[in-house]
Amino acid sequence: MNKLLKGALVSTGALLIMGSVPSVYAAKGDQGVDWSIYQGSQGKFGYGHDKFAIAQIGGYYAGHGYVDQYTYPTQVQYAIAQGKRAHDYIFVDGVTDRATMKTVIDHYLAKSQTPQGAIFALDIEQGATNTDVVMYGLDYIQSKGKTAVLYGYKNFLMSNLDLQAIANKYPLWLAQYPNYEVTPEPNYNYFPSFDNVQLLQFTASYIAGGLDGNVDLTGITDNGYKHGNPEKPNTDTPAIIAGKEADNTPKADIAPGMTVKVNFSATHYAAGEAIPNYVKGEPHKVLEVDGDRVLLDDIYSWVNKKDVEILNASTQDDSAEFNGVFVLDSWQYELGGVYVRNNDMAIPVADYHNDMPAVSVTLTDRHGNPLTDQNGLGNNGVPEYFTLNGRYKVLQRVGSSIEVEMNGESVWLKSAFAN
Repeated sequence: MNKLLKGALVSTGALLIMGSVPSVYAAKGDQGVDWSIYQGSQGKFGYGHDKFAIAQIGGYYAGHGYVDQYTYPTQVQYAIAQGKRAHDYIFVDGVTDRATMKTVIDHYLAKSQTPQGAIFALDIEQGATNTDVVMYGLDYIQSKGKTAVLYGYKNFLMSNLDLQAIANKYPLWLAQYPNYEVTPEPNYNYFPSFDNVQLLQFTASYIAGGLDGNVDLTGITDNGYKHGNPEKPNTDTPAIIAGKEADNTPKADIAPGMTVKVNFSATHYAAGEAIPNYVKGEPHKVLEVDGDRVLLDDIYSWVNKKDVEILNASTQDDSAEFNGVFVLDSWQYELGGVYVRNNDMAIPVADYHNDMPAVSVTLTDRHGNPLTDQNGLGNNGVPEYFTLNGRYKVLQRVGSSIEVEMNGESVWLKSAFAN
């Protein structure tokens, strides 16, 4: 799996241990993917036969704290829209006491957009850890109605945990790759043998360019969905509702402004030219509709409706503004850029996803009158204030949160502040 620290990429394989509740309608042999921020807001499947996606909500990193993945909610939405089962994982690094483990899990359970009963995996593959805390975390996840899972490399887990004790209670999702060549199917000659292995991550190169590929060995990815049907989750969330709306919209109703993907099975554009592979599975806005054809943004080509799938049925060009005078709680300096943060507008726990580009704000006095000098004072303890005077493109609304575009960058804020 791929994890994000601000400005640094940690790209490794991983393994999950999941709480065992085998489905009567087991999806044995189903293949699927796992995602982090690097698969984008829509996620990415490798093949048309993929049946599930496990999306990273975020992680807790020793020395850095929480790093939430802003891509997570729409990844769940787009998985459901494509008729796939969606599940969760979080990365846990350096958590060695029960209190911190509980706090981390609570933080991400509150952000989960998958149904009750779905997989919620702990990804533990680096840093200090111990069996008591990991077992406590899995027990706590299970008690909250999710399917608890541990994810990491077999050798790392055996070296740092009593893996047998954990496997006696919770199934494992182990990662083992024969190499880094494109591997569309599992090679069981490299199976990481251990008790209670229910998922295998068999490659980090499921397709050219990199993507984790997994196989469900027991049907555990059915969990959270009645009979394993992604149209019938045990519970609904905003992301699931939006995904089901798209999945249930007839192709005859495709309209400009909707988002669709070109199916993996599609072979030719409406005009007869061959469709290149890089176009397939990617999201595209519909620019025009003409009978049974749609004109797609980015590629500016006509595609037959039968060869596309609706990902987002909304046709609205959504926008928002933020009225009022806000306290500038802190200046943030990230990757050479300058940003401002308001703690009330930020989504707890505040991080770089909630920081607004400094060029997007107007520094004011406490009454909202613009200052002549727009150079900030820095974090020197002197109160500063700002206004947001633009109307910003809404990228998505999820629950009580809103993602807007400011100066070409994604910013997540509490939707209560948006008009």
